[in-house]
Amino acid sequence: MGRFHMTDIIPLIGIPYPPPGQTSYYISCPCCDSDPQKRHLNINLKKDVFRCPRCGLSGGVFDLYAYCTGTPRDKVQETLITRLGSPRRDKCGENDSAGFSDVQECPLTDIDSRHATYEAMLSRLTLASDHRANLVSRGLSEEKIITLGYKTTPIVGMKTLAKQLLAEGFYLSGVPGFYRKDGQWTFIHESRGILIPVRDLDGRIQGLQIRRDNATRRKFRWISSIGKDDGCKAEAWIHIAGKPCEKIILTEGPMKADIVHELTSQTVLAVAGVSALSQLDGVLVQLREKGVRKIMTAFDMDFLTNPHVENGYKNLKRHLTDNGFQYGTYLWDPQYKGLDDYVWQYCLHRQIP
Repeated sequence: MGRFHMTDIIPLIGIPYPPPGQTSYYISCPCCDSDPQKRHLNINLKKDVFRCPRCGLSGGVFDLYAYCTGTPRDKVQETLITRLGSPRRDKCGENDSAGFSDVQECPLTDIDSRHATYEAMLSRLTLASDHRANLVSRGLSEEKIITLGYKTTPIVGMKTLAKQLLAEGFYLSGVPGFYRKDGQWTFIHESRGILIPVRDLDGRIQGLQIRRDNATRRKFRWISSIGKDDGCKAEAWIHIAGKPCEKIILTEGPMKADIVHELTSQTVLAVAGVSALSQLDGVLVQLREKGVRKIMTAFDMDFLTNPHVENGYKNLKRHLTDNGFQYGTYLWDPQYKGLDDYVWQYCLHRQIP
């Protein structure tokens, strides 16, 4: 039995071809992507279907042709036979969508949409008393905790939360942490911990990290919904606390950066880890344009004895050199692992030389 496929109509309707070797890819949605740089419409060549998780536009080969050309849906087959001839006969099982279970993920949406969604979500959450006490014990004031937007991870009510955000016009597709379950939007269920907004140079929330309670490994990790239907992966975003100035500090972890900035008023840049530098070059270009000339690194003191951290640090120095920055390294009493621990003890006791 013959039928038409997505690959048959791509040249007829003027949409982009897939990247080499890919059978699922994203293009600009003709319904909701007013910016041609945005790409939310998924074309799946295996299943011969298309779908936009943002606006809901979806269907098969005939639906896409009808939408793009204005041809009545019931006239599409006749039109295609006229233009292409009779559809080719498939080999048994070829291009049959049955049996495919590949998860459809969303491309990352723009920073303004992510920021708006995360801010609205965090405004609906609370910070547990033990988490508040923990943050205060680290040197953050009650007022600063509110300003930073730290909250406790939601344990229940994720579908209700997602429904409320959708009803108010916030985008969930392309926002890491959100995904569909049984056709309904929800938020990823994480172990209990503190949600940490990771902000860009303009103070916008790029993504979220979680500091997990009682975790012995990977205490800090990204909020992501990769591997879920209409889910989205997180990236290794760079966090900045404070306004760019001629000399800034670079450390590991957004919470640490927030604490050091609060205690010292110094501007602090934070990578997710000494080896998580994929986004660093772009931020360094922006910082140089804003007048930053020198960057002092301040990683946990174990970088002196940890070969993995040491190798990452050498790579970091190459990034700084290649981008034209002067740099140096802060060292302190190794009984205090992180710069935040050292500075907080100094503020408490005024006894560290």
